[in-house]
Amino acid sequence: LVRMQFLQILSRKSWRLEMLFQIPFCQKQFPYTCLSTSACVCSKKKKGSSYEQVDQEKYKNLVYSVTSYKSSAQTPETVFEEDSLLHGPPDNHRPPIKAGTKTLKNWVPLINPNKRILPLNTDSNPPMKIRLQKVKMPSVTRILQQTLSPQQVFYLERWKQKMIEELGKDGFEEYTKNLFLQGELFHSALESIFLSEERAAKEQSKDEVISGYLSSVEHVLEDISEVKALESAVHHETLRYLGLVDCVAKYRGQLCVIDWKTSEKPKPFLQNTYDNPLQVAAYIGAINHDANYDFQVHCGLIVVAYKNGSPAHPHFMDPDLCSRYWNKWLLRLEEYMDKN
Repeated sequence: LVRMQFLQILSRKSWRLEMLFQIPFCQKQFPYTCLSTSACVCSKKKKGSSYEQVDQEKYKNLVYSVTSYKSSAQTPETVFEEDSLLHGPPDNHRPPIKAGTKTLKNWVPLINPNKRILPLNTDSNPPMKIRLQKVKMPSVTRILQQTLSPQQVFYLERWKQKMIEELGKDGFEEYTKNLFLQGELFHSALESIFLSEERAAKEQSKDEVISGYLSSVEHVLEDISEVKALESAVHHETLRYLGLVDCVAKYRGQLCVIDWKTSEKPKPFLQNTYDNPLQVAAYIGAINHDANYDFQVHCGLIVVAYKNGSPAHPHFMDPDLCSRYWNKWLLRLEEYMDKN
């Protein structure tokens, strides 16, 4: 109302209105103020949330693992993943161990230079199957188990305690018993397939316990030929250890020691198989220094089969990779010998 009256007065006295608008700003510099309607000026500054400072990219895997976790049963692999996501690598506060601090006292080559190599037979001879003799030699499995690192021992023991809490002592024993049984049935089914025992293979493939594992390795079996040995004993005549090899055959044209593994969790990389490459390297060295075998092996293959039938992961070990794991195996073997 006051503004309207003011405008009416000005309209009656036009000359005052003209004077008001004719005062040139260029003649006199009047100070003036500018009114801003920006929210950042007028409104109060919001307090920054501490969650805005979180590295979203760093923790997205943790969020995904929590929101997508469906099974309550834990395995050693999930314990590793859980600790890595929550706490980072264990013992990272300790000074790193320098590479090469451990040196071999006595190095033995992976390939036997004194062994006479016969041409590989391509005929239909049945695969070798030498029975494991009871001799005073440690097995590859025993050596690896007794030379686990403190970190590996910690995680395995923690996994065991969690499983016992979840399943009970009797339930955990039943769980491990079933795992071993599944492995034995799976290996037996593969042996029937390689020996062309069609009837036995068909019956075993119908078994719900191992049908998923067999479906998982179908695409790998297509690349395997000329089976030389199945579930056959090997021993290293110089280093004095023994083992039982799953399979020796050609994989895509390369003669390999093949180790079949079962898993409930995906293992897409060789490092996910933990000590399995050392085991394969140990078997290769044993075959090459075992007089029962008239051939030598330079490569390895670890096949991880899955119970749900998803495609198995074949991890091929070329000669260079086998040599590297052979040196690591020799260190573990020396450690075992020193302890015993």
